[in-house]
Amino acid sequence: MAVCQNCLCEERGVCVNRFVGIIVSIGLAAGFAVAERTAPAVFHVDSEAGNDNAAGTRPDTAWRTLDKVNTATLIPGDRVLFKRGGLWRGQLTPQSGAPDARILYGAYGDGAKPILQGSVARDQTDEWNEVRPGLWATRKLEPRLLGQSADLRGATWGKHNEGGAAVRIERVQEDGVTFTRVTCETPGKARNHIQLWGPAVTRPAPCMILRLRVRSTLPFTLETVRAMRNRAPYTTALASDKRIEVGTSWQTVEVLMLLREAINEVPRLHINLGDTLPAGAVFDFETLGLWEASIEHCKPIPLDVGIVILNHGEKWGVKKWALEEVKAPLDYWYDPDGKRIFLAWPANPAEAFHSVELALTRHIINQGNKHDITYDGLAIRYGASHGFGGGNTQRITIRNCDLSWIGGGLQYWKTRKDGTRYPVRFGNAIEFWSGARDHLVERNRIWEVYDAALTNQGNGDDSHQINIIYRDNVIWNSEYSFEFWNRPASVVTSNIVFEFNTCVDAGICWSHAQRPNPNGAHLMFYHNPSKTSDFIVRNNIFCRSSDRCTRMWNVWDGAPTLSNNLYWSPDKPIMRWTEKTDYAQSEFVRYQSELRLDQGSLVGEPQFVNPAARDYRLKPGSPGSTLATDGGPVGARIQ
Repeated sequence: MAVCQNCLCEERGVCVNRFVGIIVSIGLAAGFAVAERTAPAVFHVDSEAGNDNAAGTRPDTAWRTLDKVNTATLIPGDRVLFKRGGLWRGQLTPQSGAPDARILYGAYGDGAKPILQGSVARDQTDEWNEVRPGLWATRKLEPRLLGQSADLRGATWGKHNEGGAAVRIERVQEDGVTFTRVTCETPGKARNHIQLWGPAVTRPAPCMILRLRVRSTLPFTLETVRAMRNRAPYTTALASDKRIEVGTSWQTVEVLMLLREAINEVPRLHINLGDTLPAGAVFDFETLGLWEASIEHCKPIPLDVGIVILNHGEKWGVKKWALEEVKAPLDYWYDPDGKRIFLAWPANPAEAFHSVELALTRHIINQGNKHDITYDGLAIRYGASHGFGGGNTQRITIRNCDLSWIGGGLQYWKTRKDGTRYPVRFGNAIEFWSGARDHLVERNRIWEVYDAALTNQGNGDDSHQINIIYRDNVIWNSEYSFEFWNRPASVVTSNIVFEFNTCVDAGICWSHAQRPNPNGAHLMFYHNPSKTSDFIVRNNIFCRSSDRCTRMWNVWDGAPTLSNNLYWSPDKPIMRWTEKTDYAQSEFVRYQSELRLDQGSLVGEPQFVNPAARDYRLKPGSPGSTLATDGGPVGARIQ
């Protein structure tokens, strides 16, 4: 099977998305009229028997792929239904509805929930080679040049500074060659503090190679080369994972860039230098050209792998950050240059395990800047960024969904005060980033998440978090059940409600031992200087954690109201208050008195019906059976 770089799917033959695009182009060129729909419709998607050239409006004329769903023209009120029992690999990019006519992504038919899966499979023996005894690798990236797309010699670049960083940029001629010189006067603290914007990529292809000449008076690592939309939202069209070690002498490098997302305008080349270019460095570079390439023959892994999932969760890989660190069985490293992984195991992984899934670093559902959408009855799994991700969202409902094995992919490298660097990894099952309002998340089941099962968080002048409700969700084996932070002080946090949720075994998950900061907690409240009101946590069950049930890192501007919750934490503290004071379970009354939190709450073993089978309903006589504010049971009532 070839890997389609338009959608990163694994399909036999020609990518349907490209084929359909050709047909549409021909139709427009020929002057065919395309009738606009005014009435909402129901569309069906069948991963086995579907056909993307069909109408989609009946089960027997169902579409087949996520590409078709993502590129179809939907109108408010449309419903897109995936057939139960089906599986789709890739990323869903939903479309916005209207306040009185949401777009629904749901299910039809009988059987298990339809699966949207963010991984690629490597379960065939010929997909692995033994590098040395006990070390196996997937196929090596070997691009084939197809022809030059653009001559970029002499191209003009501009700069953008923020966060107090400052650079000078100029065109320099030396030995008859014109190149760009960047002089760093004040380095940045974040990657985006120094940005270089270059020429347009007028003909983006699924796979392209950019050739550069580079040198610097002070060596540094160049980490991000992209082609992006040059205004908000700053969507990335082409991206590279290659790290370029820039030295003091000229060197010519090739940067492989793969299509991340098709955008409706011409992207521009873009380089971030904010947290890598040293003070006083003079960085010279020349863009030589762009070439279109093919990599389908070598079946590369196009994005960072955040989780290796074996036999659907019986075992999992341990992510390492250099090949020399891959030593113990199940250690693995993603090679961003070779677009492959190295995995330590005594035998061929495809012979040892019937299922080998590599979770890629992308949101499985990428809903940034979208509004008026409902998701109902879907299974979201095996993604190394977020299950649901994206900022600036309004009126989103997520209900009756299963989310599992989420996160772990590389987000960026961060520098400590002592100069050492460490990786920051994705991800959250459901995240509402920055501007978010009027969301409902209910009746979902979430497990095995690198970071938070549920979170809304943000940073920026538009990061208002308003009217977000989480209720009746069942969460287990996530590092955090619920995480929240928001800044700066000028933004608003209002009416955030976390109620009737059952949260079990925080920090007891696949990711815990791999984290640079293993601190499992059900409630993780970070720094929140935003103007906060009506932040309510009530009627929940918080049962066992690897670290503490609740962490309140900083005192907020308007502390949350916690009440009528049931805690069971016999071995770990109930609360860590501002990183200074721990309250053990035996000190619960003192905690309630001193902090004036959790009035009406209790400690006691929940007494679940069958926790081994993940049946977290309460038995009759449980201390939580009449604890809720309405006199009924706490925890998720619909499981």
